[in-house]
Order: sequence, then C-alpha cells, then structure tokens
Amino acid sequence: MGGINKAYEDYQIKKMDNKLTFYIVRHGKTLLNTLDKVQGWCDSPLTEEGISVARQLAAGMKHIHFDAAYTSDLRRTRQTAEILLKEKAQAGLDITEHFGFREACFGAYESDFNKKMWRDASLFMHYLSMEDMYKDAFSGKISCGDVLDVISLLDTMGMAENFNKVETRSQNALYEIAKKQSEDGLDKNILIVSHGMSIICMLYNMGGKELLNTHLENASVSEVVWQNGEFTVTSMGDMSYVDKGSRT
Repeated sequence: MGGINKAYEDYQIKKMDNKLTFYIVRHGKTLLNTLDKVQGWCDSPLTEEGISVARQLAAGMKHIHFDAAYTSDLRRTRQTAEILLKEKAQAGLDITEHFGFREACFGAYESDFNKKMWRDASLFMHYLSMEDMYKDAFSGKISCGDVLDVISLLDTMGMAENFNKVETRSQNALYEIAKKQSEDGLDKNILIVSHGMSIICMLYNMGGKELLNTHLENASVSEVVWQNGEFTVTSMGDMSYVDKGSRT
C-alpha cells in the first residue's frame, strides 16, 4: 500500500483470506452538472438523464449482488444509490451515509461556472489554456492533487479543501468500512456512491493514478479489491456497466 496517507496507521485490519470488492460509483448527472457549474458541497437533484443513467448502470450490474451500500451525505449520491438498488431488486438494503465520501469543498467557487474555476487554476499554474492543464494532469506530468491545492489557495473564503484533506477523510472512510465488513470473514460486494473529485483523491495514491486518463463520468465505476490486508485498485472510471445496461 505504498503512498497511502499516514492517517491509516490507526486502521489495523487483520489479514484474512476473504475478499471485499468495492464498486465505487460516481453519482448520476445533476442539474448543476447540466449547467456546467461547480458542485462540491453544493447539491442538486438528478436530472432525467441522471436517473436514466443510474437505471442503465443497474441493468449493467444486475449480476452483482451487493452486501452493503454506502453513500456520501449529499442527496445526489443517495438518490443514485436508491435508484440503482431499486432497479436491482435490492431496495431493502440499508444505505449508510458517510461524510468521508462527500465531494471536495470548492469554497467561493461553489455554484460558479466550472470554466471560471479551472481557468483560474490553469492561469495560476502558467498554462495558456485549461485544456493544456487537463492534458498534463491526466498524463501524469502534473499531479491532480496539485490542481486541487491551487484551487484551495485561490479560494477567497478559505473554505476550499486541498488534496490531502479530501484524501485523508475519504481513505479513512474506506478503511473504516473495510475493517467493519471484513470482521465476519465473508467475501462481499460493497457499493459506494460518491463524487468525481473525492473518488480521485481517495484512490489516486492507492494505484488509481496509473489507471486514470480522463475525468470520471457520471455513473462510472471504479473498482477496488481488499484482500489479505491490502487494497488494489483494479479500474478507474469504467463505463462498461452503463454501456452494457443501455443495450438491454
């Protein structure tokens, strides 16, 4: 688990042969997504397109039985999880909300247009365009964490979270759940519905960096396996479940 934040030394998970597979889903498309506005701690409901893609995701995951379900404490993730589980005939599965999976806070940029925030960040980092910054971030020339740290610096309210803060709380939440769900020694499939930036922060230094080549789309799935006391990121931003579900 090289590169994992030091905060997890408190989470000593007993090494067991059982396997936990985490399906970490980005929520469906929302109103603020549609308006191309910054949506961190701000929240808005799923659009019809967002509801539809959640249903397609459910159809593509119909062969997977979830043993536990978690979301952030923002309604767009819970709404996505409820649709997904209902469509999979698992509406009776309890959903646990966890602040650790909440999206990054973007401070004064909240609900402003995305292009303003990302343009400000790219100019601060001496890029001529947002596209050039995106290209370098997803090719590994710069860290996605560097970009989030710049937004934190530029935030005039002093509320925007830097990379380390989001990474720490999201990874702590993942470790907490792994510890709890592994106690009975059973193999399990665990659903987590979270947000694009917080998923990147959670998984980036756990192996996600090598698999990340673009932003995470709505209803994309990032898979993480826990076994023998170690986490392995097996995919980032997988849209194959949605694609499969859209054809059924």
